[in-house]
Amino acid sequence: MELFEVKDYFKKLKDLFETVSMENSACVLECCRVIAAALQEGRKVLIMGNGGSAADAQHFAAELVGRFLLERRALPAIALTTDTSVLTAVGNDYGFDEIFKRQVEALASAGDVVMGISTSGNSNNVFHALTAANAAGCRTIGLLGRDGGNIAGVVDLAVTVAVKQTPLVQAAHGAIIHVICDLVERELFA
Repeated sequence: MELFEVKDYFKKLKDLFETVSMENSACVLECCRVIAAALQEGRKVLIMGNGGSAADAQHFAAELVGRFLLERRALPAIALTTDTSVLTAVGNDYGFDEIFKRQVEALASAGDVVMGISTSGNSNNVFHALTAANAAGCRTIGLLGRDGGNIAGVVDLAVTVAVKQTPLVQAAHGAIIHVICDLVERELFA
């Protein structure tokens, strides 16, 4: 293990962020507009993902409900990854592919925003939930990796970090979530 390896990793992140900035900024801005408009209209944001993306979903919901940088009222956001009783009951009774779909069917209303986070773009449970969200009249966003996978084809907005290495995708997703939180918060409360 050498110092140059640490510096090389940070250089990869810097290069990735430059690429993400060039390729995704317009779509990220549109996501901000969609989320801010929904929240302004009294709608909510539902967010989901698996593994590290589940943690990202929880982080995003926490920043909206709590605060990002501004002292302001709480914003309605729910991470569909947090209710272990629902996750295990639905997983047991219907299968893992249904764990988010059933929650979307129960909680989503027309005009809400439903965001799926998937580093591969091919998480079946996220795909099924976003399909259900479309049927319910929600706006759908995919925060994706690689080539966007099958999820890119079912969402209104697909922010795709086009790299294969999951840790790099997750690093970019974290930064994108922070950008969205910052711009939505300033749009609604600055």
